[in-house]
Amino acid sequence: MKKKFILLFILLFLCSCTKLEVPTSKGQVISEEQTNIVNQEVLKAHFLDVAQADSIFIELPNNKTMLIDGGEAWSSSKIISYIESLGYKKIDYILATHPHADHIGGLNKIIDYFEIGTIYMPKVVATSKTYENLLNTIGNKGLKIKKGAAGVEVLNEENLKAIIVAPTEDKYSSYNNYSLVLKLTYQDTTYLFTGDAEEVSEKSITADIKSDVLKVGHHGSKTSSSSNFLKRVSPKYAVISVGVDNKYNHPASETLTKLQKYTNNIYRTDLHGNITITSDGKNIKVITEK
Repeated sequence: MKKKFILLFILLFLCSCTKLEVPTSKGQVISEEQTNIVNQEVLKAHFLDVAQADSIFIELPNNKTMLIDGGEAWSSSKIISYIESLGYKKIDYILATHPHADHIGGLNKIIDYFEIGTIYMPKVVATSKTYENLLNTIGNKGLKIKKGAAGVEVLNEENLKAIIVAPTEDKYSSYNNYSLVLKLTYQDTTYLFTGDAEEVSEKSITADIKSDVLKVGHHGSKTSSSSNFLKRVSPKYAVISVGVDNKYNHPASETLTKLQKYTNNIYRTDLHGNITITSDGKNIKVITEK
Protein backbone atom coordinates (compact mmCIF):
# COMPACT_ATOMS: atom_id res chain seq x y z
CA MET A 1 0.00 0.00 0.00
CA LYS A 2 2.81 2.40 0.88
CA LYS A 3 4.46 1.75 -2.51
CA LYS A 4 1.13 2.45 -4.22
CA PHE A 5 0.87 5.95 -2.79
CA ILE A 6 4.53 6.76 -3.38
CA LEU A 7 4.07 5.75 -7.03
CA LEU A 8 0.92 7.91 -7.26
CA PHE A 9 2.81 10.86 -5.82
CA ILE A 10 5.66 10.48 -8.32
CA LEU A 11 3.25 10.16 -11.24
CA LEU A 12 1.43 13.31 -10.20
CA PHE A 13 4.71 15.21 -10.26
CA LEU A 14 5.74 13.79 -13.59
CA CYS A 15 2.43 14.88 -15.13
CA SER A 16 3.24 18.52 -14.42
CA CYS A 17 6.59 18.92 -15.44
CA THR A 18 5.06 52.00 14.96
CA LYS A 19 1.90 52.92 13.62
CA LEU A 20 -1.02 54.23 15.72
CA GLU A 21 -4.07 52.00 15.50
CA VAL A 22 -7.65 53.20 15.79
CA PRO A 23 -10.37 50.77 16.92
CA THR A 24 -13.56 50.84 14.87
CA SER A 25 -16.95 49.24 15.29
CA LYS A 26 -17.43 45.47 15.45
CA GLY A 27 -14.00 44.95 16.94
CA GLN A 28 -12.17 45.96 13.78
CA VAL A 29 -8.75 47.52 13.97
CA ILE A 30 -7.45 49.69 11.16
CA SER A 31 -4.04 51.30 10.93
CA GLU A 32 -4.71 55.06 11.14
CA GLU A 33 -1.85 55.89 8.82
CA GLN A 34 -3.16 53.62 6.13
CA THR A 35 -6.92 54.13 5.76
CA ASN A 36 -6.59 55.94 2.43
CA ILE A 37 -6.82 52.91 0.15
CA VAL A 38 -8.56 54.07 -3.03
CA ASN A 39 -7.29 51.67 -5.70
CA GLN A 40 -10.06 49.24 -6.70
CA GLU A 41 -7.44 46.67 -7.69
CA VAL A 42 -6.51 45.49 -4.22
CA LEU A 43 -4.86 42.42 -2.77
CA LYS A 44 -6.66 40.92 0.21
CA ALA A 45 -5.02 38.26 2.36
CA HIS A 46 -7.49 36.55 4.67
CA PHE A 47 -5.78 34.77 7.58
CA LEU A 48 -8.53 32.41 8.67
CA ASP A 49 -9.16 31.42 12.26
CA VAL A 50 -8.82 27.65 12.03
CA ALA A 51 -7.56 27.12 15.60
CA GLN A 52 -4.12 25.48 15.88
CA ALA A 53 -3.73 25.22 12.12
CA ASP A 54 -3.07 27.34 9.01
CA SER A 55 -5.22 28.54 6.14
CA ILE A 56 -4.83 31.76 4.16
CA PHE A 57 -7.12 32.77 1.30
CA ILE A 58 -5.85 35.52 -0.99
CA GLU A 59 -7.85 37.65 -3.40
CA LEU A 60 -5.34 38.81 -5.98
CA PRO A 61 -5.62 42.14 -7.82
CA ASN A 62 -5.70 40.33 -11.19
CA ASN A 63 -9.05 38.76 -10.17
CA LYS A 64 -7.48 35.40 -9.41
CA THR A 65 -7.35 33.61 -6.07
CA MET A 66 -4.86 31.67 -3.99
CA LEU A 67 -5.18 29.35 -1.01
CA ILE A 68 -2.20 28.60 1.19
CA ASP A 69 -3.00 25.50 3.28
CA GLY A 70 -6.40 24.17 4.30
CA GLY A 71 -6.34 23.67 8.05
CA GLU A 72 -7.44 20.45 9.75
CA ALA A 73 -10.11 18.20 8.25
CA TRP A 74 -12.83 19.67 10.49
CA SER A 75 -12.18 23.19 9.19
CA SER A 76 -12.83 22.41 5.50
CA SER A 77 -16.51 23.39 5.71
CA LYS A 78 -15.62 26.67 7.41
CA ILE A 79 -13.03 27.51 4.74
CA ILE A 80 -15.40 26.56 1.92
CA SER A 81 -18.16 28.75 3.36
CA TYR A 82 -15.78 31.67 3.80
CA ILE A 83 -14.52 31.52 0.21
CA GLU A 84 -18.06 31.14 -1.12
CA SER A 85 -19.20 34.15 0.92
CA LEU A 86 -16.67 36.22 -1.03
CA GLY A 87 -18.27 35.10 -4.29
CA TYR A 88 -15.67 32.66 -5.62
CA LYS A 89 -16.18 29.28 -7.27
CA LYS A 90 -12.58 28.76 -8.36
CA ILE A 91 -9.22 28.72 -6.60
CA ASP A 92 -6.54 29.44 -9.16
CA TYR A 93 -3.50 28.52 -7.04
CA ILE A 94 -3.22 26.19 -4.08
CA LEU A 95 -0.04 25.88 -2.03
CA ALA A 96 0.04 22.92 0.33
CA THR A 97 3.07 24.02 2.30
CA HIS A 98 3.98 20.65 3.84
CA PRO A 99 2.29 17.35 4.68
CA HIS A 100 1.18 17.93 8.27
CA ALA A 101 -2.52 17.45 9.00
CA ASP A 102 -2.98 20.97 10.42
CA HIS A 103 -2.01 22.37 7.01
CA ILE A 104 -3.44 19.88 4.51
CA GLY A 105 -6.22 18.15 6.46
CA GLY A 106 -9.01 20.16 4.90
CA LEU A 107 -7.61 20.40 1.38
CA ASN A 108 -9.11 17.22 -0.04
CA LYS A 109 -12.69 18.46 0.51
CA ILE A 110 -11.79 21.98 -0.62
CA ILE A 111 -10.19 20.69 -3.82
CA ASP A 112 -13.14 18.40 -4.44
CA TYR A 113 -15.61 21.27 -3.96
CA PHE A 114 -14.09 24.10 -6.01
CA GLU A 115 -12.78 24.42 -9.54
CA ILE A 116 -9.01 24.29 -9.11
CA GLY A 117 -6.16 25.72 -11.18
CA THR A 118 -2.60 24.84 -10.18
CA ILE A 119 -1.46 22.97 -7.07
CA TYR A 120 2.04 23.39 -5.63
CA MET A 121 3.53 21.00 -3.09
CA PRO A 122 7.05 20.27 -1.85
CA LYS A 123 8.57 17.08 -3.21
CA VAL A 124 8.39 15.02 -0.05
CA VAL A 125 6.45 11.81 0.54
CA ALA A 126 4.42 11.18 3.70
CA THR A 127 2.58 7.98 4.59
CA SER A 128 -0.23 9.44 6.71
CA LYS A 129 -3.86 8.74 5.83
CA THR A 130 -4.43 12.50 5.55
CA TYR A 131 -1.72 12.78 2.92
CA GLU A 132 -2.99 9.72 1.04
CA ASN A 133 -6.50 11.19 0.97
CA LEU A 134 -5.17 14.43 -0.50
CA LEU A 135 -3.25 12.64 -3.26
CA ASN A 136 -6.30 10.51 -4.07
CA THR A 137 -8.51 13.59 -4.36
CA ILE A 138 -6.01 15.34 -6.63
CA GLY A 139 -5.65 12.25 -8.81
CA ASN A 140 -9.37 11.49 -8.97
CA LYS A 141 -10.09 15.03 -10.13
CA GLY A 142 -7.49 14.76 -12.89
CA LEU A 143 -5.35 17.53 -11.46
CA LYS A 144 -1.57 17.81 -11.54
CA ILE A 145 0.96 18.79 -8.90
CA LYS A 146 3.77 21.22 -9.58
CA LYS A 147 6.88 20.95 -7.47
CA GLY A 148 7.27 23.84 -5.07
CA ALA A 149 10.88 24.83 -4.41
CA ALA A 150 13.05 27.94 -4.17
CA GLY A 151 13.00 29.92 -7.41
CA VAL A 152 9.64 28.68 -8.68
CA GLU A 153 7.51 31.56 -9.98
CA VAL A 154 3.83 31.14 -9.24
CA LEU A 155 3.07 34.58 -10.68
CA ASN A 156 5.24 37.03 -12.55
CA GLU A 157 3.32 40.01 -13.86
CA GLU A 158 4.36 43.64 -14.11
CA ASN A 159 3.14 44.71 -10.66
CA LEU A 160 2.30 41.33 -9.14
CA LYS A 161 4.79 38.61 -8.34
CA ALA A 162 4.59 35.43 -6.26
CA ILE A 163 7.86 33.54 -5.91
CA ILE A 164 8.66 30.54 -3.75
CA VAL A 165 11.88 31.19 -1.79
CA ALA A 166 12.07 27.91 0.16
CA PRO A 167 12.68 25.03 0.51
CA THR A 168 16.15 25.42 -0.93
CA GLU A 169 17.25 21.82 -0.38
CA ASP A 170 15.94 18.37 -1.30
CA LYS A 171 16.17 16.67 2.07
CA TYR A 172 15.38 17.70 5.65
CA SER A 173 14.94 15.74 8.85
CA SER A 174 11.66 17.53 9.65
CA TYR A 175 8.59 17.96 7.45
CA ASN A 176 8.36 21.53 8.76
CA ASN A 177 11.47 22.55 6.86
CA TYR A 178 10.00 21.35 3.57
CA SER A 179 7.46 24.16 3.99
CA LEU A 180 6.86 26.26 0.91
CA VAL A 181 7.78 29.85 1.77
CA LEU A 182 6.16 32.35 -0.58
CA LYS A 183 6.99 36.01 -1.13
CA LEU A 184 4.09 37.91 -2.65
CA THR A 185 4.69 41.39 -4.03
CA TYR A 186 2.05 43.83 -5.20
CA GLN A 187 3.58 47.05 -6.46
CA ASP A 188 5.34 48.54 -3.38
CA THR A 189 3.92 46.14 -0.77
CA THR A 190 5.13 42.68 0.19
CA TYR A 191 3.88 39.64 2.09
CA LEU A 192 5.89 36.62 3.29
CA PHE A 193 4.07 33.34 4.01
CA THR A 194 6.22 30.81 5.84
CA GLY A 195 4.20 27.69 6.64
CA ASP A 196 5.99 25.91 9.49
CA ALA A 197 9.52 26.64 8.24
CA GLU A 198 12.00 26.50 11.10
CA GLU A 199 15.43 28.05 11.62
CA VAL A 200 17.16 25.44 9.42
CA SER A 201 15.09 26.54 6.44
CA GLU A 202 15.19 30.23 7.37
CA LYS A 203 18.99 30.22 7.30
CA SER A 204 19.12 28.63 3.86
CA ILE A 205 17.00 31.27 2.10
CA THR A 206 19.14 33.42 -0.19
CA ALA A 207 16.38 35.53 -1.75
CA ASP A 208 15.46 39.02 -0.60
CA ILE A 209 12.76 38.41 2.02
CA LYS A 210 12.23 41.93 3.36
CA SER A 211 8.44 42.19 3.70
CA ASP A 212 5.75 44.43 5.09
CA VAL A 213 3.59 41.54 6.29
CA LEU A 214 4.93 38.34 7.84
CA LYS A 215 2.91 35.21 8.45
CA VAL A 216 4.90 34.05 11.46
CA GLY A 217 6.32 30.55 11.06
CA HIS A 218 5.07 27.48 12.91
CA HIS A 219 2.34 29.21 14.91
CA GLY A 220 4.88 31.39 16.71
CA SER A 221 6.98 28.47 17.94
CA LYS A 222 10.44 29.22 19.31
CA THR A 223 11.88 26.86 16.66
CA SER A 224 11.04 29.45 14.01
CA SER A 225 11.47 33.23 13.69
CA SER A 226 15.20 33.27 14.37
CA SER A 227 16.71 36.67 15.13
CA ASN A 228 18.62 36.90 11.87
CA PHE A 229 15.56 35.88 9.86
CA LEU A 230 13.39 38.54 11.46
CA LYS A 231 16.11 41.12 10.87
CA ARG A 232 16.08 40.27 7.17
CA VAL A 233 12.30 40.42 6.97
CA SER A 234 11.86 43.51 9.21
CA PRO A 235 8.07 43.19 9.17
CA LYS A 236 5.69 46.08 9.78
CA TYR A 237 2.87 43.63 10.49
CA ALA A 238 2.97 40.08 11.84
CA VAL A 239 0.20 37.48 11.88
CA ILE A 240 0.23 34.35 14.02
CA SER A 241 -2.21 31.54 13.27
CA VAL A 242 -2.73 29.86 16.61
CA GLY A 243 -5.40 28.12 18.69
CA VAL A 244 -6.88 29.40 21.94
CA ASP A 245 -5.13 27.91 24.98
CA ASN A 246 -3.29 25.41 22.78
CA LYS A 247 -1.26 22.64 24.41
CA TYR A 248 1.97 23.85 22.80
CA ASN A 249 1.83 27.26 24.52
CA HIS A 250 2.13 28.95 21.14
CA PRO A 251 3.09 31.63 20.47
CA ALA A 252 6.30 31.39 22.47
CA SER A 253 7.13 34.39 24.63
CA GLU A 254 10.61 34.46 23.05
CA THR A 255 9.08 34.83 19.60
CA LEU A 256 6.80 37.67 20.67
CA THR A 257 9.73 39.49 22.26
CA LYS A 258 11.78 39.19 19.06
CA LEU A 259 8.88 40.36 16.91
CA GLN A 260 8.33 43.41 19.09
CA LYS A 261 11.77 44.69 18.11
CA TYR A 262 10.32 45.33 14.65
CA THR A 263 6.62 45.93 15.13
CA ASN A 264 3.83 46.35 17.64
CA ASN A 265 1.33 45.36 14.95
CA ILE A 266 1.10 41.71 15.96
CA TYR A 267 -2.18 39.95 15.17
CA ARG A 268 -3.26 36.51 16.40
CA THR A 269 -6.17 34.41 15.26
CA ASP A 270 -6.80 33.24 18.82
CA LEU A 271 -7.30 36.87 19.90
CA HIS A 272 -8.54 38.58 16.73
CA GLY A 273 -10.37 35.84 14.83
CA ASN A 274 -10.17 36.15 11.04
CA ILE A 275 -7.64 38.78 10.00
CA THR A 276 -7.71 40.53 6.62
CA ILE A 277 -4.74 42.55 5.43
CA THR A 278 -5.45 44.60 2.31
CA SER A 279 -3.01 46.36 0.00
CA ASP A 280 -3.68 48.72 -2.90
CA GLY A 281 -0.03 48.49 -3.89
CA LYS A 282 0.98 51.48 -1.76
CA ASN A 283 -0.97 51.35 1.48
CA ILE A 284 -1.89 48.55 3.87
CA LYS A 285 -5.05 48.19 5.93
CA VAL A 286 -5.77 45.62 8.66
CA ILE A 287 -9.27 44.53 9.65
CA THR A 288 -9.92 41.97 12.37
CA GLU A 289 -13.03 39.99 13.20
CA LYS A 290 -12.75 40.61 16.95
